[in-house]
Amino acid sequence: MTLGVTIPCYRQERFLPRTLAALDVALRGREWRGVLVLASPSESADLPPLPPGWSVLRPAVSRALTPGAARNLGFEACGGEWVLFVDADVEVNAAWLARALDVARGSAPPAGLWGRLEEWFVDAGRERPGRPDLYRVGDHDHDSDYLATLALYRRDALARAGGYEPRLSSEEDFELGLRLRQQGEHLRSIGPVAGRHWSAPRPSFGELTRRWRTGLCFGQGQVLRLYLGRRGLAQHLARQAHYFGMLALLLAAPIAGAAGGARALLLWAALPLLLFALMTLRKRSPRLALHSLLTWAFNAAGMVVGFVRGGVPQPVAVRSTAC
Repeated sequence: MTLGVTIPCYRQERFLPRTLAALDVALRGREWRGVLVLASPSESADLPPLPPGWSVLRPAVSRALTPGAARNLGFEACGGEWVLFVDADVEVNAAWLARALDVARGSAPPAGLWGRLEEWFVDAGRERPGRPDLYRVGDHDHDSDYLATLALYRRDALARAGGYEPRLSSEEDFELGLRLRQQGEHLRSIGPVAGRHWSAPRPSFGELTRRWRTGLCFGQGQVLRLYLGRRGLAQHLARQAHYFGMLALLLAAPIAGAAGGARALLLWAALPLLLFALMTLRKRSPRLALHSLLTWAFNAAGMVVGFVRGGVPQPVAVRSTAC
């Protein structure tokens, strides 16, 4: 069985050597072809040395590709009966990939496979663990609604679904999973641990502005607009329910002020204070509680912006460099 491997790269070059080294071990003795997609025109050309078997796609675009658009380009270029999508900051566990490929060779393979990712941080030159289960998928085998990177997809299933939705700045993983399930496919999470996800320390307040600046906050609204009048809208609305709650809380302030003046506004102010207190108890940290509330507020505002603006039009010009 031939395996295609796609790595979309969004300013993650400092972690790419880890990703390539882990893949070199995991892919040893297998038939595969790898494609690295530089998703942004500002992406550094100073890539680490790439082992044999890799090629690089440098899209000739004026703005960064969406995650879905970058993965689609790699999917088209890498070949393979199954395609492994790995972000440039993820170390693949060779034991997980071996088991995933065994499942893929089975008599009734799923459309896609993923598993638990450990979160690791590089903090002032020191490595330390974060959450042991980044996406809360667990270690036991079970069906899954969607896959996030690291994800192994059966090519024919992904092609029949039309690939990733390239107009979404985020939410592309859940949206693809929904389409696959609507077509009667199923997705699986399997053990052991699938890999490690590396990043700067999180959560951070700087991450909020970065997500807004890069458009990651807009995907929630883009997907709702895309699904107006379509089957699946209810699932997307349910997924964004907490952002609608935050939006209602924010909009209640001017309504309270206009209806009841300063006294009503003071009563309204008690609600976010109460929410902050409850989140502090849950998170056991005022800082983490504030970060969570600001994240909800940023994403709620981004949902509105994304809905109004709609999806991102994607250019298709690509320049390939063999390595």
